[in-house]
Parts: sequence; C-alpha cells; structure tokens
Amino acid sequence: MGKKFAKEIFHGICRDLTHEGKGVVLNQSNDPVFVPGIFPGEEGDIEITYKRAGALFGRVVSLSKTSPDRIDPKCRICSSCGGCCFQQYSYKAQLEYKSKKVKEQFRKIGKMDVDVLPTVGMDVPYYYRNKIQMPFGKDEKGNVYCGFYKENTHVIVPVNECFIEDQRATHILQVVKKLMKSFRVDPYNEDSRRGIIRHVLIRTSYYKKQVMVVLVTNVDVFPSRGNFVKELVKECPEITTVVQNINSRSTNVILGEKERVLFGPGYIEDSLCGLWFQISAKSFYQTNPVMTEKLYSLAMEAAHLKDTDIVLDAYSGIGTIGLVASRSVKEVISVEIVPQAVRDAIKNAKRNGVVNFREYAADASDFIVKYAKEGGKIDVLFMDPPRKGSDEKFLNAVLKLKPKRIVYISCEPSTLARDVAYIANSYEIETIQPVDMFPQSFHVETVVSLLRKQRE
Repeated sequence: MGKKFAKEIFHGICRDLTHEGKGVVLNQSNDPVFVPGIFPGEEGDIEITYKRAGALFGRVVSLSKTSPDRIDPKCRICSSCGGCCFQQYSYKAQLEYKSKKVKEQFRKIGKMDVDVLPTVGMDVPYYYRNKIQMPFGKDEKGNVYCGFYKENTHVIVPVNECFIEDQRATHILQVVKKLMKSFRVDPYNEDSRRGIIRHVLIRTSYYKKQVMVVLVTNVDVFPSRGNFVKELVKECPEITTVVQNINSRSTNVILGEKERVLFGPGYIEDSLCGLWFQISAKSFYQTNPVMTEKLYSLAMEAAHLKDTDIVLDAYSGIGTIGLVASRSVKEVISVEIVPQAVRDAIKNAKRNGVVNFREYAADASDFIVKYAKEGGKIDVLFMDPPRKGSDEKFLNAVLKLKPKRIVYISCEPSTLARDVAYIANSYEIETIQPVDMFPQSFHVETVVSLLRKQRE
C-alpha cells in the first residue's frame, strides 16, 4: 500500500486530473498530492494518507467549493469501491477529460504534439458491461457477500447493485449468495487458502437472451455441486450455461487453466457489426457492446479497406476485427495466443461463412517476425494489443513488412503513445479518435490511423 502518515490535513485547490483520474492538489510545500474524488477547480481540506514510490496520496475531508461539473452519483458507494471514479463527474466533463488525457500521454510519453478528436460517447452511459467478475467473502455473522476490491487492497467492498454492469447480473449474484449459504459453500479465504468459490464471472449477450455464469473455485469438486447448479438455473432461468473454472493457485489471476461445463453448451453467442460470435469463458470480447460497434466501425473507416487488400489482425482475440474486415478485403490473417480464443475464432469464421480468413495460434511478435523473414506481404495492419502495448520485436517486424496503413486500437494511451512514437519516422498519424468504452471510469479506448510515409 505505501507508507502511512500521522494525520496531516491541509487546504488546497484541485489543479488537474492525473491519467488515473485522481485530483492533483498542492500541499503547503508545493508537493503534488493525488486525491480521488476531487475535480479541477474544487477546493477543500485534504488529508495525506500514504506515500508510495515517492508520491503523496490523500483523501477529501471536506469541500468548501465544488465544480459545476460535479453531479449526484447513481451509486452510493462509488467513492469507496474504486470502480467508478467519475460517477460524480458530469458525462460531458468525462469525455473532455479523456480526449485531453490521450493528448497529454502523446506529449509526455511520445514527445509528440498531436491533434486529438473529441471522444465519442454513449447515449446512456450506464449498465453497459457484458462481463462482470466479483470476488466473494463472508462477514462475522456468516453472511456471504460479493463486490469489488477497494483500490490498491484486497479488501472487498460489498456491492448489491452495480450501475455499469448488465442489469441481469444483479439478480444472479443475489441468488448465488443465497445458495452458497444454504448449501454451505464457503467463499475462498486468501489468508487461510480455504473455501470454495473465489469469484463468479458473468457474461451476457446483448443481442440474444443468453447468460453465462462461471464459478471460479479453489477445488475441483465441491459438495452438492449438481444441486447447486440445478437450483441456480431454476431460480435464474435466464442463465443458458454454467461453467466451473478451477483455480487452486495462490495468485491474483482470476481464471485457472482447467474448466468443465456444468450446464448448457459452455459458451454464449453475440452479434457485432452484423456478424455472430461464439464467446467462451476465457475469450477476449470487448465489454461494452454498444460502443464496440462504434469502435470497430471507426476502425474500418480508418483503414480505407480495398477488395485487393491483405490484412493482418494481430492480438485478434476471437477474430472480431478480422472477421468484420473480411467482408471488404481479399484476405485476412488473424493471430492470437490464447488457444480457446483461437478455437472460437475458427468457429466464428465458419458460422459466418467467411472463407478468406486464416487463423493462427501464436504469439503476435513471434508470428510477425517469422512472417516478415519469409517475405510475407500485408497492406493493412490492425493491432489491438493488451494494456502493456506491443513490443520492439513486433514493431521492428512491422517496419520490415511496410504495410500501407496501420490501425492501432488501444485501451492504454501511455503505451499507445510509446509505440506510435517508435514507428513515427516511417508512419504519420492521420487521426486519433478516443472512444468511451468505459463510462464512469478514467479508462479510454483510442483508434489511431497511421499512414506509411512516402520515400523518395
């Protein structure tokens, strides 16, 4: 957590917001203190609570001046749960912050002064998450609860209703808690490493009435498992499949390697940009279905696809981007490292009747290096790497392949800026378009269109 301080309170004004959405308030020594829940222009008493890696962190004791952008949040515990740092911030201000954040990361990390388009937002920025995962615990009275970890801790903040998750999940989680108590299925305890249910993951389909429940357990078999699932499905008939994921390791990673299907087909299906996709427990699939369609439509526009193009879709997940692009190009090469996602991608191609789509199970960097050595050609590269971004091995291979266009989709502006700066001598930025995939949070998705520079 960090070094705690003796109680120290000062009065200050919020000057700005960090890339993690925390207010920046200067103390008496002119040192920045990072404070959640305070917005630019607001003034109040701040208590310094801890120091980590040389940085000071604090909390709001009281506010004497509030921003016109402060609103009443829907959720009463948004300040303590840590999942929705912006529920008290107007949506207009959230969108402006996200465009500014992207621009600032390009300036600070990429050393580039760039133009950033206004962030594309949602009409209704609530109840959008199609994937919910919650840890479970038990209180002193033996009551089971679930919620989210408080920021930088393993303390679970109990949550009965979440205003950014699919509303179908609320009832299901209530039933799971009730059944755990009645069947004496204990939640996992990190300290003793005892107990059964560690997390419950719920995935929902936006276009179909399908719901997947994944019981993440510490043990392979637990008492009354069959009856537990039977009662769960009986009380929640909206559930179309139940999967058990076994994770007995002492780890922060939620899902383990072993799975078994306890009810239904073991997957759900959803539609995206007119195509149907099969989604398993471990498959990567964007969490906001409404904004994903906008995101991918913007990505296709940025790619300027032609029917003669050969497209590489790197870090492809279950093949969503590549399959959407396949309708406009000659051929799509799709690369993904997670085996289950690769299997889903192959099934998705067959289901949608796509024949110009080749799927490879490989590390994206290893694949593209080999592909470049073998003299492979691509016209357009779509890349949607994880939060840590790409790496120099991958980007160097891209520079050898020389695709005419690169469409980089990123959920982390700092690594996006770093990677774009690395190839800036060979590629010029056409557009930078933030998209609000994660309303009420500081996260932002960005689509960057890059065009290869013409050489003499």
